[in-house]
Amino acid sequence: MKRFFLKVAVGLLGVCLAGPVMAQFNLKKALSGAQKVAQAVTLNDEQLAAYVKEYVAWMDSTNVVCGEDSPYTKRLRKLTEGLGDAEGVALNFKVYNVKEVNAFACADGSVRVFSALMDIMTDEELLGVIGHEIGHVAHRDTKRGFQTSLLTSALKDGIAMTGDKAARLTDSQLGELSEALVNARYSRKQEQEADDYGYEFLQKAGKNPWAMAMSFRKLKELEESNGASGMNFLNQLFSTHPDLDTRIKRMEERAQKEGITRP
Repeated sequence: MKRFFLKVAVGLLGVCLAGPVMAQFNLKKALSGAQKVAQAVTLNDEQLAAYVKEYVAWMDSTNVVCGEDSPYTKRLRKLTEGLGDAEGVALNFKVYNVKEVNAFACADGSVRVFSALMDIMTDEELLGVIGHEIGHVAHRDTKRGFQTSLLTSALKDGIAMTGDKAARLTDSQLGELSEALVNARYSRKQEQEADDYGYEFLQKAGKNPWAMAMSFRKLKELEESNGASGMNFLNQLFSTHPDLDTRIKRMEERAQKEGITRP
């Protein structure tokens, strides 16, 4: 049975919502909560941005990125045409050629979609996933989530700072950061706001906002057809707070009220 992974980091420095599909990492022993809190006040925005950039570069180098001539890349490029930025954060898109079903967005505007996810979703469903994750980027949810994951995982052993420059992370620390990001969760309020932003974002870009409800319906189908594996995927890709039925209803009623025709 296909294994389902994720979240988006999602959404990070807005969170990087998704963990990578790669080798096992040796996780180090966590320090006390007090030590983690002490670390939290040592990172400035510039240092945090540097860690996000490092993380995205590591993800891109560790996974197989589809080339410009790949059908996956061409499809994603066509789908995301007109999606230039989210509240001033420039967006960039790539496809990872992997078998796991996944997608994630980072606070620096990096959006990564896994080829296996593209295989099981229509264009509209994919747009819904992307719109939601961009919503977390726009609201800086992913930035806060990334910071929390970073300070409670990869940096928990302490990393020396030279002036304002943060030390580079090791592969082990980057792997541990990915695990923390996979387990990250958003609040009900954050999820609803990301849904609403994704709806409006797609609409303003000339896309049909029915994509939001359609993506949730596909996730619901996966939940029902894959049992425990499907639920694991849903918990990662989209937090179940609020539940999918509620989210589907909210997005469908909004589109119907605005008189928008379903694709």
